Amino acid sequence: MDLNAWLARCPLVAILRGVRPDEVEAVGAALAAAGIVILEVPLNSPDPFTSIRRLAARFGETMLVGAGTVLAEAEVAAVAEAGGRLLVTPHADPALVRAAKAREMLACPGFFTPAEAFALLAAGADGLKLFPAEAASPAVLKALRAVLPGSVPVLPVGGVGADNIAAWRAAGAAGFGIGSAVYRPGDTPGTVAAKAQALVAAAQPNR
Repeated sequence: MDLNAWLARCPLVAILRGVRPDEVEAVGAALAAAGIVILEVPLNSPDPFTSIRRLAARFGETMLVGAGTVLAEAEVAAVAEAGGRLLVTPHADPALVRAAKAREMLACPGFFTPAEAFALLAAGADGLKLFPAEAASPAVLKALRAVLPGSVPVLPVGGVGADNIAAWRAAGAAGFGIGSAVYRPGDTPGTVAAKAQALVAAAQPNR
């Protein structure tokens, strides 16, 4: 499936920063039960490639599993070898997008300006991560949407939660990267499940 198809199933990307391999499957199961289908393990988490491998092995048929905070081409290769199918970066690096596409991964790199957005699209990006969204606003996204191709999903990341998802959607967001609002280190699967259910409810189109 392409990125838009995954986002159509559920527009939330669960960013599991700090998750440990020994807990990642239980957290993944809690998110799956709530309806979230895209999981991102940032590479500045403990032993992230083991977590990605475990998630991909257990949920790879029904969830899109990938890595965030990817900074180097060697990391792209390691994510692919672990079974990850999604690349997310905090910054605009077309070389990482090309590396991901060469491995048939979906790429959703970070951007903040129109120049960065179009350079990433030229490199083959499947979607764009507006980061840090706290430093932008729905009004900024609305202006960007006026010039970006309509088929390209834009996902605000940073400070997004149940209270502001509707405003971002109205401005043209196709999805939302959710970090601490869905998972913090130390959260139990039950806590994650409760957070995820509230976020999924807030992300319903009729809200």
